Amino acid sequence: MFQQIPYNVAVIDRDFNIVEANGNFKEYFGNWKNRKCYTVYKKLNEPCKDCPTKEVFKKGDPVVADAVGIDQHGRKTHYVAHVLPIKIKKGGRVEYAMEMTRTVTETDRWQQEYQILFDRVPCYITVIGEDYRIVRANEAFRENFGDVLGQHCYKVYKRRNNKCPNCPAEKTFKDGKVHQSSQQGIAKNGQKIHYAVSTSALMRGSDSVAHVIEISNDVTAMKKLEEKVIDAERLGAVGQTVAGLAHSIKNILMGLEGGKYIVSLGLNKNDKGMINQGWEMLERNFDKTTSLVKDFLSFSKGRLPELEMVNPGDLVLEIVDLYKDIAAQSGIELKSEIEKNVKTAPLDPAGIHTCLTNLVSNAIDACLISEQKGTEVLITVSESRDKLIFEVKDNGSGIDYEIKTKIFTTFFTTKGGDGTGLGLLTTRKIVQEHGGKILVISQKGKGAKFKMEFPRKRLMALYKEAKV
Repeated sequence: MFQQIPYNVAVIDRDFNIVEANGNFKEYFGNWKNRKCYTVYKKLNEPCKDCPTKEVFKKGDPVVADAVGIDQHGRKTHYVAHVLPIKIKKGGRVEYAMEMTRTVTETDRWQQEYQILFDRVPCYITVIGEDYRIVRANEAFRENFGDVLGQHCYKVYKRRNNKCPNCPAEKTFKDGKVHQSSQQGIAKNGQKIHYAVSTSALMRGSDSVAHVIEISNDVTAMKKLEEKVIDAERLGAVGQTVAGLAHSIKNILMGLEGGKYIVSLGLNKNDKGMINQGWEMLERNFDKTTSLVKDFLSFSKGRLPELEMVNPGDLVLEIVDLYKDIAAQSGIELKSEIEKNVKTAPLDPAGIHTCLTNLVSNAIDACLISEQKGTEVLITVSESRDKLIFEVKDNGSGIDYEIKTKIFTTFFTTKGGDGTGLGLLTTRKIVQEHGGKILVISQKGKGAKFKMEFPRKRLMALYKEAKV
């Protein structure tokens, strides 16, 4: 039985001689016969200063001690010793002590490696308690946010005095699941830090979350790179826009020069008909100039949408009221369909109004050039898979494939001299500023449908960011 115990076991007398040991002990510490325990365990020539066996002989109670020794190969070893008293006579003194030692050197090494890994991982790692105080933090976190153990995470990350809205750690405490989000914090030097955070639960048994571990990757450099790419794209777009603008202005100037020439010729000949013809040319090209400038200013505005909670159906009804008479005068029926389950949403009313105005105006123009009778334009708003969807559909002339690939290109228009080519480009820009996308479905001669999709989660995220 003695030999079967899965620990290093030795029996020691009151003079610290090892009088018996099992095979595990010999295999680990080497030859023990006729040797002192402190010599075998630690290669010493005198008893250890904090000897647990001496304490057992003195008090007669079991002792558990943590110790460091040297194995038979001269290697440092860390072990836990359980020392039990052995009495020959009941009520007598302790004659022997049985030491059962369990080596924890590997466990120690794993803990050290874990600590090195924890500290040296090139991301921010914190362990957060139920009161949202930081109980552990790795080296990268401490370097950027300071030595902040015991402080609230929201105070450290963002200099806030209360919990962050939409806190991923709070969600993990509630459901024990992994949550991710993008956040912006403030480093100890005052600089803003963008980071992507993932939270995981450290469970207390299987029932409740004891702590949450947050792993955050600093994406500040990536954000700056994205900004540089956007700036480069803007510069490229400026070149393209200036070229297109110059071309449009040149065409308008040619029209103005032509009108001016005809007016001058009519004045010289005293020909009222020629004067009226030239004046009409001047007015038409002046209107084109006005329209071009307004569209260009609308397109060039670089701003975040001014979001507020609005009823999407009200925006649709407003557009119908604005255009129904104009459409009716051309024999076009303008209708709307609003699903009952559509809820209020954070939108920029002016921006969505501009989008719907551009799409409805284009739809009416498509119906005007169509040879089909009974033309109509339908505006709908609906919900699908947590998306808010606006649609403008007509049964007009439709769009062929080649044109569909160009309709969102700067200054591209199918209206000849009557269009600036900025309406749909402005619409797409506004939709993208809302975190949405615009789609077109059409075939030549079979009408067209423009669909604006806005994911509600993205709208709410933008809305909350604007409120912070």
